[in-house]
Amino acid sequence: MKVLVTAASRHGSTAEIATIIAGILQESHIDADALPPAAVADVVDYDAVILGSAIYAGRWLQPALDFVQRHAEDLAVRPVFLFSSGPLGDPPGAPAEPDDAIDAELAIGAMDVQVFPGRLVRRHLGPSERFVVAMTHAPQGDFRPWDDIVDWTREIVRYLSDESAPAGDGRLADGPR
Repeated sequence: MKVLVTAASRHGSTAEIATIIAGILQESHIDADALPPAAVADVVDYDAVILGSAIYAGRWLQPALDFVQRHAEDLAVRPVFLFSSGPLGDPPGAPAEPDDAIDAELAIGAMDVQVFPGRLVRRHLGPSERFVVAMTHAPQGDFRPWDDIVDWTREIVRYLSDESAPAGDGRLADGPR
């Protein structure tokens, strides 16, 4: 079993989630590569794909959308799991799936989709981003729910390790959705 973990990330927080996910897969004896979407030439050598994106202004980043478009045909014939990272606050804002993530889910038949709270570090932001943060009163901090991310990844490991997995509706049974 070989899994690609790829995530579009503007300031590194979502890429860090992808790296943690790949590490959990590797600890579970699943061969996993963590690569940025633009670095992936094709997905034919992978048995499954985990794709994530940061959420900005309620949308996925363009590299994740481009990845889905470039590889849609190949993604549609293997298990794909999607995640978004972005709602902020304690508690975070309502974790709604971005419309473009829903479109990707439908286009490729993703097995599961998760939305995780994100991280905001003001010193990493450019001037226009700082302006938006100030206008929206977005809180600074790391709100990523590491326990939920680990649990979700372990559920993916169980699914990928179970050759007799039922077809069902494709959703993971115990994910934190």
